[in-house]
Amino acid sequence: MVSNKFKIFANKPSFNLWYHPLYTDGIHDKARFPKYRYQMVLKMLKQSKEFKKMSIQKPDPISRKSLLLAHDENYVDAFLKGKLNEKEMRRIGLTPWTPKMIERTLCLTGGAVKATIHAIKHGGITGNMAGGTHHAHRDFGSGYCVFNDLAISAKYALENQGLKRVVILDLDVHQGDGTATILANDIRTRTISVHCSTNFPFRKSVSDFDLPIEPESGDDLYLEKVREAVKLSLDFEPDILLFQAGVDGLEHDHLGKLNITKEGMKIRNQYVFEKMLDYRIPTVIFMGGGYSKPIEHTIDSFYDLFIDASIWNERWWNQSI
Repeated sequence: MVSNKFKIFANKPSFNLWYHPLYTDGIHDKARFPKYRYQMVLKMLKQSKEFKKMSIQKPDPISRKSLLLAHDENYVDAFLKGKLNEKEMRRIGLTPWTPKMIERTLCLTGGAVKATIHAIKHGGITGNMAGGTHHAHRDFGSGYCVFNDLAISAKYALENQGLKRVVILDLDVHQGDGTATILANDIRTRTISVHCSTNFPFRKSVSDFDLPIEPESGDDLYLEKVREAVKLSLDFEPDILLFQAGVDGLEHDHLGKLNITKEGMKIRNQYVFEKMLDYRIPTVIFMGGGYSKPIEHTIDSFYDLFIDASIWNERWWNQSI
């Protein structure tokens, strides 16, 4: 039976996935970033049989107050007023910035928080079709990340939703350095990062648990580390899991070095979903990185991610009856 802390529905609820056209439209065409991946993933999902079990939600912009849960006031206000200098913007990337950059960032981060709230209230799996902005630190952005949606969502869950323990499971090829620094002194959170040892950021932060992997390691070693990371997650007995599900460890990714196959990524995601289902831990997907050339390899793996999330979300409710 489902825990009575989750709302029980007469009909099985959909897999709720937050998405906004600004995820693509807010990025300049000249930016060195695969901006169309969001549209491409959504198009593929709409063509699937599983899509009828999904519900696409439109996020509202996050509030300044919520941003301040994880970020420095001066940094937040400088960004919101369009007063970051050229050096600060270049460190973030996505340049040249469009007039919609601020609104895009607020909607993207708002989508993460809304997905987190939904998972807390209803259980199961939710997601945001963007984000996983783990390189944003308390007082500066970096590596395509303005604000850290993982840290903000964790803080929001703890401060405003009454949760006691939150795990951030980061399986992107790059270390979750900003998440680690922002949450370093919060004993209510556990940050776990499985990443390539020689990839960006080149000056690593210290997560609660870092599980680095050597370049070109392939599926077997990567999945071994994933299983270790999941065990560390469960040992913390979290009320919710925030899953940074970047697919930039793929063998075709030009920013990743781990040489993971498409099937290896599917096994990773299914293992996380199955273990969280076993222990009835609500799970929120943060899309994370993916920069394959051609980009279709990235799109295929994100499609797999969200299709499997929908399938395992339905299993959550099948076990609730």
